[in-house]
Amino acid sequence: MNKIEGLVAAAFTPLHPDGSVNREMIPAVVDKLVSDGLKGIFVCGSNGEGPNMTSKERMQVAEDFTKAIDGRVLTIVHVGHSSIAEAKLLASHAAQIGADAFSSVAAFYFRPSSVQNLVNCMAEIATGAPDLPFYYYHIPHLTGISMDMLDFLELAGPLIPNLAGIKYTASTIHEFQACLAFGNRSYDILFGLDELLLPALAIGAKGAIGSTYTFAAPVYQKTIEFFNSGNISAAQKNHEEVIKIVRLLSKYPPIPAQKAIMKMLGWDFGPCRLPLRNLSDDEYKKFHSQLLEIPLFNHLPARKK
Repeated sequence: MNKIEGLVAAAFTPLHPDGSVNREMIPAVVDKLVSDGLKGIFVCGSNGEGPNMTSKERMQVAEDFTKAIDGRVLTIVHVGHSSIAEAKLLASHAAQIGADAFSSVAAFYFRPSSVQNLVNCMAEIATGAPDLPFYYYHIPHLTGISMDMLDFLELAGPLIPNLAGIKYTASTIHEFQACLAFGNRSYDILFGLDELLLPALAIGAKGAIGSTYTFAAPVYQKTIEFFNSGNISAAQKNHEEVIKIVRLLSKYPPIPAQKAIMKMLGWDFGPCRLPLRNLSDDEYKKFHSQLLEIPLFNHLPARKK
């Protein structure tokens, strides 16, 4: 698999009102993301509540997404788990169903104690699908694992033959830049903070995986187009508009709030599972009224009835 250029959406897993997986909705979700011009779909990650699902559910969801995608865009399956053995099983399953790549966060209960320990954990998981490209998922604000990613790449290279790169979800953009340059730019470092996409482009990012790409991909794509054409002021202005939505999102529980946005646009993904907290009716109404004051929100593509 070549390096990813463009945007990959971190997809939500649709749930019924009782919290069970709404498998029937997945094909329509995939069609929407493909039509938005995304390069791939990241399945069972943070947005997809992978850590909140059983392994059986995760396998079914990954299979449903992969089947619906049908090779039209890339399928990247997140397999991270507090059990290394379980993550390895999920990796093996991702290969069996025809995913294009897989990714894993660090164990988040008993946490790796050093970079070498982290590498050893990822190396074990990666053997579950040795012929599939593997991306380490660096997201320290959720896992609590904040280690030097240059050290990780240096140690992981010899031990993980199928290491493709890192899904880099952190604001330490100088380290991200160093990772891009590491090893004569031999690894695919995908940026994971949507609100910092423009700065990431400025230091060489080519691919990105993000949550708000599920509903605002065309806006970000316009930022990329402006940047690539050298129209930096237009890229800045365009990116400023989406930042208004991201800043408002930060005042609410982020994943439930994004699912609320999707519902406002005609895509009801259902509730989030505990321990995530859903927006109350009053919060939903207040959030909606605040969003309506942001011009960009009124131009986001809604689901056709």
